Amino acid sequence: MSASPEAAANGSNGVAPPLVEVRGLKKHFPIVKGLFGRTVGTVYAVDGVSFHIDPGETLGLVGESGCGKSTAGRTLLKLLEPTGGRILLNGKDITGHDAEQMLPYRRRMQMIYQDPYASLNPRMSAGEIVGEPLIIHRIAAGDERRDRVAALFERVGLRPEHMASYPHEFSGGQRQRIGIARALALSPELVVGDEPVSALDVSIQAQIINLLMDLQDELKLSYLFVAHDLAVVEHLSHRVAVMYLGRIVELTDKTSLFEMPLHPYSEALLAAVPIPKASARSRKRVILKGDVPSPINPPSGCHFHTRCLYAMARCRQEVPELREVVPGHFASCHLHDGGVKFPLGELVA
Repeated sequence: MSASPEAAANGSNGVAPPLVEVRGLKKHFPIVKGLFGRTVGTVYAVDGVSFHIDPGETLGLVGESGCGKSTAGRTLLKLLEPTGGRILLNGKDITGHDAEQMLPYRRRMQMIYQDPYASLNPRMSAGEIVGEPLIIHRIAAGDERRDRVAALFERVGLRPEHMASYPHEFSGGQRQRIGIARALALSPELVVGDEPVSALDVSIQAQIINLLMDLQDELKLSYLFVAHDLAVVEHLSHRVAVMYLGRIVELTDKTSLFEMPLHPYSEALLAAVPIPKASARSRKRVILKGDVPSPINPPSGCHFHTRCLYAMARCRQEVPELREVVPGHFASCHLHDGGVKFPLGELVA
């Protein structure tokens, strides 16, 4: 019987448990209307996702805008309370912890936000922003805190003499470096990057990505890297999870995903990546039909069947299980039932 992502990560095979694991994670937002706040619907932002992240590993989480990537990252950190499922940190279930119980775990899990302009308090100096976590967790005070903040500035490529400057005095790349220094202030084990380079110029993106990779090697960090740019994900990640309408449809190492995608949605995403003109002649074109359905009323069965080139009758009725098609490569697609092993492109004449 094929293994599930949870079974592969729970340590039952003698391997140490992962740093963080989510099992069947859900985050639904009620839609309220009227004076009395009557619930008239639900947004199924994250609808039962499971994955794990090992120490020192980067898991890329990719998909179109609105698929639930950022919500999954924020729910993992319990910045949003999960509707269902479980969150485990070093094997300990923290799903039901309240704000006070979560305080010691906050030091171990931090976040880098997408917008370097909106994520920094304009009324605080850069040094105060980076030093604030040290105050909240009562780690350092006075000169010790100042020295630690100065060391963090140097570590992310900023000059300590800029600690007294305010966010508006920095460029976008420098502001994101301040955000990274703030995330590192508590010496976390896991950092969730919510599209941390998407708002930056391409040249600055490369600098920030290289910085994140250097910090991972130096500090043994684990990353959940949320992005829609597959080129960035390929460069930074060890494994990749592909999301569509709140569900993970494929999960594998980056080499397997880019060389042999096993889900039609992954195939379409990869076909949309720009490549040199000479190589483009031999690449199979995949053009999805229709628009992305609403997460308020997602399609029955496989959420992707309304746009899938290979959809069958059962796809409209049965939810495909995320199962191990080949060793280490999970896909949620009825095409692979019965142990069929093939690149999807071979299905089309």
